[in-house]
Amino acid sequence: MSFKMTMGGRVSAVGFVAGSLACGLFAGHAVAAGPSAEDVLNTYADIALAGYEDSLSTARALDAAVDNLIADPREATLLAARAAWIAARAPYQQTEVYRFGNAIVDDWEGRVNAWPLDEGLIDYVDASYGSESDENGLYTMNVIANPSITINGETVDASSITPALLQDTLQEAEEVEANVATGYHAIEFLLWGQDLNGTGPGAGARPATDFSTADCTGGNCDRRAAYLKAASTLLIADLEEMVANWTAEGAARQALLADPTTGIAAILTGMGSLSYGELAGERMKLGLLLHDPEEEHDCFSDNTYNSHYFDQIGIRNVYTGHYLRVDGSVVSGPSVADLVAAKDKALDAEIAAKLDATVAAMAAMKVRGETVEAYDQMIGEGNDAGNAVVQGAIDGLVEQARSIERAVAALDLGALNFEGSDSLDNPNAVFQ
Repeated sequence: MSFKMTMGGRVSAVGFVAGSLACGLFAGHAVAAGPSAEDVLNTYADIALAGYEDSLSTARALDAAVDNLIADPREATLLAARAAWIAARAPYQQTEVYRFGNAIVDDWEGRVNAWPLDEGLIDYVDASYGSESDENGLYTMNVIANPSITINGETVDASSITPALLQDTLQEAEEVEANVATGYHAIEFLLWGQDLNGTGPGAGARPATDFSTADCTGGNCDRRAAYLKAASTLLIADLEEMVANWTAEGAARQALLADPTTGIAAILTGMGSLSYGELAGERMKLGLLLHDPEEEHDCFSDNTYNSHYFDQIGIRNVYTGHYLRVDGSVVSGPSVADLVAAKDKALDAEIAAKLDATVAAMAAMKVRGETVEAYDQMIGEGNDAGNAVVQGAIDGLVEQARSIERAVAALDLGALNFEGSDSLDNPNAVFQ
């Protein structure tokens, strides 16, 4: 498989690389009985717009729940904020398929969904976390507890915790990727706290009083509330920016439509890269190989099985040109599936069947997560049944990536590089 290898524990979001496209699908000849490339690309962009709009509306609901928690910090308002966070993840994860092929999304994505994060940058941590890291000098900086901090040898005034402080000063501070100060996972950590259960049952258990100025636990409750509000405010601003990018005159839509062949290549690159290197490899197989609960995507909330499931739904959405919105309405239109079917009906049927099979495997993992055990337990050492459920979803992702690669060939798109992963391509390297 022509997948791009990336080294280390994180796959970087890179743009697609298209090979010789002079003889591509839309260069000089049309697809018999298929839709136009422009129609397919507009459907893809319309689904992006709807997905980011839904992400924005659910982020606003989360922000309102955060306001309620800060105003009245008790168990009920904390649970409501957590529920709003989980609801906000569902539409956003369906947009992750727009990574890897769209440079605007790649350049922006780290602000909203970067992981894993060294949570000691943000707040207090358990002693088991450790006090230092060879890779990160800010491993336990704890900005919530410290109104004056030092970054790159310079004193920084952190007396006021604002969106600008998070985005411009703390995010990837000292050029360390694990210094994640913004986005869904920073908010997740603040709502749940650390999950100290390993591969045992239970998620993070931060008390609501961590946000109470009257009955404060954890210290610095006013600053913790300020950080949570700043992160929530910034998430809304970032999502507003991405919504604008996919409107009729938006930069992402215009870049996509500029060249039909590279636009279709972007769709398949996103599908293949998310399926193989990112989701099957870095997010799933790596953690399964290591049996490490720290290698789960939503590690504080134990929501990982939902995130993986909705990533897969997003992959299927863009192939079929069909997206179910949060309000129950549907966005649909000419799709890549139509293009593939016009070239090779059997291949289209094969891809559709594999996408559905992976959705079913992810759904089985989701049901297990809701009724039996959390994802970090599923990947635990010695849990043969849980390991098998996760491996089944990985196998489905790998198989659909192989068929997506065949679609690239069928559509005469030249050479595309899908993201790779050591955990799939060179597992021994994971243990070195």
